[in-house]
Amino acid sequence: MTLLGKAAVAMWWSVRSEQRSEFGDWHAHEHFPERMSIPGFRRGSRWTSTTDAEGFFVLYELERYEVLTSKGYLDRLNAPTPWSTKMMPHHLGMVRSQCRIVASFGGGVASSLATIRLSPQAGHAAELQAHLLDMLGALASKPGLTGTHLLLTDTPKTSSPTTEQQIRGEDGAADWIVLLSGYDAEMIEAVIASPLSPSTLGTLGAQDNPKIDRYQLAFTMTSQDIAAV
Repeated sequence: MTLLGKAAVAMWWSVRSEQRSEFGDWHAHEHFPERMSIPGFRRGSRWTSTTDAEGFFVLYELERYEVLTSKGYLDRLNAPTPWSTKMMPHHLGMVRSQCRIVASFGGGVASSLATIRLSPQAGHAAELQAHLLDMLGALASKPGLTGTHLLLTDTPKTSSPTTEQQIRGEDGAADWIVLLSGYDAEMIEAVIASPLSPSTLGTLGAQDNPKIDRYQLAFTMTSQDIAAV
């Protein structure tokens, strides 16, 4: 898939099994429609982990970086609904990164996704970024894949804890994020094994032990879906 816009919010967290049914109902029928009604929000997608029974990944794609500090977004973050207030404490181990989209290759929305969280070695950021852009551009059109993307966390300088964050507790943040999407989970695994294995990434200038997670698509919604209601 090609990401819609120039910025994104990428989030990882867990929800215990006893809350998952209500969480899915709330997230699909209240939370996503609420977020997609905010000016500048283009698409949201929720992905369930294929290796962790409690894990989720959620991505919001934004028209431009300034949406992250827009009144429309901050008003929602600081005035959660009663249902959101109930559900926020169940977002366990939240990692929430406000990102600039550096590159996005491919098209369409596919069923499988891998996320790679990594950081550059000191003094190797430009080198690593150049290598990743070359590799991701070439991989996007490979059989089984549909999209490859590079996001860099860039937390707004004016960012402060919102009401939703205060309910959840302190959030973590990623650094650099690589996304691989496709219709063939085995092909994504092959790319993770090589050429985007931890050892290969290390030779390109990444720090040791990048975090790699696998997901399948659970739900997606765009701002056009809201406009059509």
